[in-house]
Amino acid sequence: MEIQKGIEIIDLALYLKKEKILVISDLHLGYEEALNKQGVLMPRFQFEEIIKKLKDILKKVNPKTIIINGDLKHEFGTISRTEWKQVTDLLDFFKNKEIILIKGNHDNILGPIAKKKNVKLVESYETDNLLITHGHKIPKKLQKTIIIGHEHPAISFSSREDQKYKCFLKGKYKRHTLIVTPSFNLVSPGTDVTKQKTLSPFLKGNLKNFEVYIVEDKVYKFGKLKEIKKLK
Repeated sequence: MEIQKGIEIIDLALYLKKEKILVISDLHLGYEEALNKQGVLMPRFQFEEIIKKLKDILKKVNPKTIIINGDLKHEFGTISRTEWKQVTDLLDFFKNKEIILIKGNHDNILGPIAKKKNVKLVESYETDNLLITHGHKIPKKLQKTIIIGHEHPAISFSSREDQKYKCFLKGKYKRHTLIVTPSFNLVSPGTDVTKQKTLSPFLKGNLKNFEVYIVEDKVYKFGKLKEIKKLK
């Protein structure tokens, strides 16, 4: 399903058709290990499931470039052994593609891996009136369309309050079209934008007119967020 002309939702990723770019964000590799260190008993299944999901996506599209839009790893101030292995394994998985890593707020020490694997590590990426940036801060230069991650958007319904559904959001930031991608982390369901405070400075305004695209067995366009809130 196209969220905007030339930009298609493929599972939890965005595909820029003209540029042949696949955008994913917020994998938070190493998240289960971090939970284990906190005493949470969590099996470490995520990486295998991420690779499986990516294989399914790559059966549908054949991108030339992979952009990982921030928070590739989870730990803030260090690189755990699990993170190092999983990040390098993921980059090897994309070895026949150009890979661009955009720095997120969890990526303070991603440089050594990027250098070792000869991968570009940048603050943002621009192409044809479009800006891709993680979303934890607002760059000085913006474009007509902006794609961010960081927020991990999801929604819930009153009939199923215990379940969250990952979703894309599309709305406005000032005069710019803003597209928010869900996290590619398969452990955490995300932030419920119907009732939880948003994190990104791009999303500090009223989100009631943002369009919601839920990702489940397929993509469902659910209309505007204000209509979903009326169902709660």
